[in-house]
Amino acid sequence: MTLKERFGQASGRQWLWFVVWTILTILFSFWSQSPWVLLFILLFLDIYISKFIPWGFWKNSKNDLFRKTMEWVDAIVFALIAVYFINTFFFQNYQIPTSSLEKSLLVGDFLAVSKLSYGPRAPITPLSFPLAQHTMPVTGGKSYIEKPQWKYNRLKGFGKVKRNDIVVFNFPVGDTVALNQQGIDFYLLSKLHPNGSEGVRADKRTYGDIVYRPVDRRENYVKRCIGLPGETIELKNDSVFIDGNYIPNPRLSQHNYMIHTDGTIISSDVFSKLGINIADYNTQNSYGQIVSRSQDLADVDSLSMSIFNLKPRNGNNGRVYFGIPLTNDMIEELESKPFVWEIIKERELPGTSYYFPLDYNTQWTRDNYGPLWIPKKGETITFDSNLDYKVATYERCIKNYEGNDFAYRDGKVFINGEESDSYTFKYDYYFMMGDNRHNSADSRSWGFVPEDHIVGQPQLIWLSLEKDRAWFKGKIRWNRLFRSAKVSA
Repeated sequence: MTLKERFGQASGRQWLWFVVWTILTILFSFWSQSPWVLLFILLFLDIYISKFIPWGFWKNSKNDLFRKTMEWVDAIVFALIAVYFINTFFFQNYQIPTSSLEKSLLVGDFLAVSKLSYGPRAPITPLSFPLAQHTMPVTGGKSYIEKPQWKYNRLKGFGKVKRNDIVVFNFPVGDTVALNQQGIDFYLLSKLHPNGSEGVRADKRTYGDIVYRPVDRRENYVKRCIGLPGETIELKNDSVFIDGNYIPNPRLSQHNYMIHTDGTIISSDVFSKLGINIADYNTQNSYGQIVSRSQDLADVDSLSMSIFNLKPRNGNNGRVYFGIPLTNDMIEELESKPFVWEIIKERELPGTSYYFPLDYNTQWTRDNYGPLWIPKKGETITFDSNLDYKVATYERCIKNYEGNDFAYRDGKVFINGEESDSYTFKYDYYFMMGDNRHNSADSRSWGFVPEDHIVGQPQLIWLSLEKDRAWFKGKIRWNRLFRSAKVSA
């Protein structure tokens, strides 16, 4: 059959579908600025009009089992392609796994994340299984093929990341992962190990295999953007300052407090009504047993007694609950309880935890941090003073994120084999923090988020599950369903 005859046999419905898909392909080509997309028009021409390739050959089979099987295969393949396309360019599902944004977003919230808010990022590892971030469900193993890998390219979106936006992004230091201890980033594990990264790599029994993940296959995180490119951020007594100007904390921000009672044991009902999770007032001992985060004052160590000025009253030691995350409203409600003597914000001593930059002793804490300049595309840093600090702070941006060879020896910086006295950044970077300020692993711990790691903005809470309750006893938070996830500061 000639091409003219094939065209003549095509029905009006076939021509309509061909025209619809052709228009959509042309529009997508303009949006993605990729003329290669137009090649799909030839595919649609053959599917609907010319039919040189027998795409539906199985429909004419006399074998019922084969025909029905192929119907299912056809439906599944189409669904996977559609999900991949929607997941890549429009919306992605995300579940809140930790309490770092409590009470703005809760553990167990399922979010629809818009890729259009900041512009969808073109796939970097295009050959991957839909809905699997980096590991295949059930079977395990990688859910993607490492090659080919495309260069970073972001399509046009509705806007850019703004201060106080809640943002989903790929975990910046998730490029290297110890599979047996994925809850702690590889670089902190290396810092804690007496033999550094080599010791971590050598101890497979403890840490498991060490794997590399491309940018778009790294774990998804969600935080609030506090610092923008080119700004200088500083925390003083837990107050944020940007370029020297005070930035109010989010309305629902939380901090850890010690609750000193007259000896009363606070019931789980009181905590539950306040919205405090079981994990916030209970913990596990070394045997994995659930124990309360409370102590008789006589059992509190002397250092804590002196730091928080804890004292008995009228011969009564009382009882202390420690590490309880509270908002201002929750503090007011607790202070109204007759058995609560005092509520004291917990303080962290300098040097007791590790903060970014890990390889430079700043003595910063979670409440007193910085000042720290956030890199901006097109702006330049010079290597003429305070070199140890600048190298520790910006080496990862220059080397890991922007793909340069970087070396620092004999007090000199070498970039791509040449001695350099300055560097101009190719990307914008962001400083992310959780609203649960004392229980958030964020930019204070692992540094900047490069623009190529930005995934999207949460738009809608479509499901919310309370982890501490059974299915028929309040498991579903009905009052949160189909609410906006764009929680303001």
